Amino acid sequence: MLAVAIEEARRGLAEGGIPIGAALFRTDGTLLGRGHNQRVQRGDPSVHGETDAFRNAGRQRSYRDTIMVTTLAPCWYCSGLVRQFRIPTVIVGESKTFQGGIDWLREHGVTVIDMQSKECIDLLGQFIAAHPEVWNEDIGEE
Repeated sequence: MLAVAIEEARRGLAEGGIPIGAALFRTDGTLLGRGHNQRVQRGDPSVHGETDAFRNAGRQRSYRDTIMVTTLAPCWYCSGLVRQFRIPTVIVGESKTFQGGIDWLREHGVTVIDMQSKECIDLLGQFIAAHPEVWNEDIGEE
């Protein structure tokens, strides 16, 4: 599942964006939707990897049998999406670069599995080293 999110992150990077990817699966492994961060490409602050994957999955009757997979710990915005739609499980590629809302998700009963993927850490780390101004703008820092 994480491989799909990593493919999306690489797709975003190839488009000139921030390499963060995500995918929404059913618990049986069926892929519902995939997406990547497009804040740079579209100039739209709401197109995060998780929101893009969620939108691309289309409307579901319920999200209680789904898993959100993302290359980076979800921010507060995306953590809110997980809680709002009662997605019970989030697989995180890494949380070293950004902790996001994973503690809050856990406090509210969401199962968060942090893979601590070296590939995810390196992919985003290399981007940040090359484009610190884009990363700092993306997370709202000066």
